[in-house]
Amino acid sequence: MTTPINFRRAAIIGTGLIGGSFALALRKHFPHVSLVGYSRGASAERARTLGIVEEAHHDLAAAVRGADVVYLAMPIVATIDALPAIAAAAEPGALVTDACSTKAVVCRAAEEHFRGGARFLGGHPMAGKEQSGIDQADAELFRGASYALMAREDDPDPRVQDLVGIVREIGAKPVWSDPDTHDWAVGIVSHLPQLVSVALAHVVQDETDETGLPVTLAGPGLHDMLRLAGSPYSVWRDILLTNQQNLVRALDRLAQAVDFLRTHLASKDAEQEFESANELYKVLHKPR
Repeated sequence: MTTPINFRRAAIIGTGLIGGSFALALRKHFPHVSLVGYSRGASAERARTLGIVEEAHHDLAAAVRGADVVYLAMPIVATIDALPAIAAAAEPGALVTDACSTKAVVCRAAEEHFRGGARFLGGHPMAGKEQSGIDQADAELFRGASYALMAREDDPDPRVQDLVGIVREIGAKPVWSDPDTHDWAVGIVSHLPQLVSVALAHVVQDETDETGLPVTLAGPGLHDMLRLAGSPYSVWRDILLTNQQNLVRALDRLAQAVDFLRTHLASKDAEQEFESANELYKVLHKPR
């Protein structure tokens, strides 16, 4: 049975992979919600052509007006730049939420513009693909994923509870946090793996000779490790800019771990490191 929500009109600001997937998930689980898309380029019109949204706008204020939930799915800097106009155009009772991968800088900016009326709630779905764009949108993208929300679980605001209802209905798991804690956590479990994949790709490329070795001997293990290397810099640029302190700390911790392995390759400590890694692997692969 679908969770009842009070939202009737949703504005999807940024009709790429995440925004398009959220719109598709809403259409699937909450068909009574009318959907309007906004983009500065052609993706909103493409979303309308594909039947993902019913209306397409290039005017931000026009897209936001009349919506009781506004979903921001743009890059971090573009989201921050759009907040003043969104706050000015949003209905007094609307909920405005985002999907940015770092939260502290976005939530601080939102505090300057949302001082009553419309409510801003920072969010971050831990979902995605290596390929971006509206044509990659998938209603099942969020299923099984954690979905960070910058609020307390007992927040009494019915708009927040409606968003929680959506998150659960589309198959995601709400995780309650504050912005600074969120940015430290994703620095370790999301942003660091991306940088490790990029660094590993660099090493493999540099070590590959004119015969094609060692790449021609690569098996599925390397393929798995380099899956994240397919993600474009344009997706990660703002993340690197807005989470630098946490990323430097994460890279320092990784360097320490690599140094430890380097100096203990022939000792019992290496076996213990493998056993510890095996345990984390088992935890991560338990059925959700």
